[in-house]
Amino acid sequence: MSSSVERKRVRKTPEARRAEIVETAARVALTEGLECVTLRRIAEELAVRPGLISHYFPSAEELVAEAFAVASTGELDSLLPAERPHGTPAQYLARYFALSAGEAYDDISRLWINARHLSRYRPVLRDRVAEQERASDDRLEGLIREGVERGEFRTDDPRTAAIQILVVLDGLGAHANTDRTDRPEAVTRMAVTTAERALGLAAGTLTGTPPPTVPD
Repeated sequence: MSSSVERKRVRKTPEARRAEIVETAARVALTEGLECVTLRRIAEELAVRPGLISHYFPSAEELVAEAFAVASTGELDSLLPAERPHGTPAQYLARYFALSAGEAYDDISRLWINARHLSRYRPVLRDRVAEQERASDDRLEGLIREGVERGEFRTDDPRTAAIQILVVLDGLGAHANTDRTDRPEAVTRMAVTTAERALGLAAGTLTGTPPPTVPD
């Protein structure tokens, strides 16, 4: 008698399978671009038939939009957590700018450039881009409101302050595909400078603020 035992295939729940598809699509979108998110490509990544992907996402448009939403939400949660128990608003804002600077932030900048361009022609993606923009506005506004309540920031309009900061970050991120080695420091610090001015902080406050002690 053979001692080998055939392994039983573990059938994933529909929820788990859909999540796996979306997570894979989000990874491809973030590292290679939304154009690479196709039903066939994701099927190849997961070693399944394309029909399985289309069962959950009848059109590639829906999968592309979902991939963008998941990737951008993941980055937002990483840059600026919704729950912030380990530091002050100023510390989390300083951390936000530190993480948003340099090459480590380029992938998400490229994703946003990519999504905004494609959303001109893809209504489903356009709606998701608008949703994610509002989510970013809301998250940063919430942090600023908390800082105002605790006396760390001074502004009568947290929403406008948040949008001003994000517009500058978007503008800087739009150059993710170009050489920025000769960019003046004053330009590199524009988002921080804008935040300090909008929130009534002395110049250099956010640069000199230590980050929160966030557990790994």
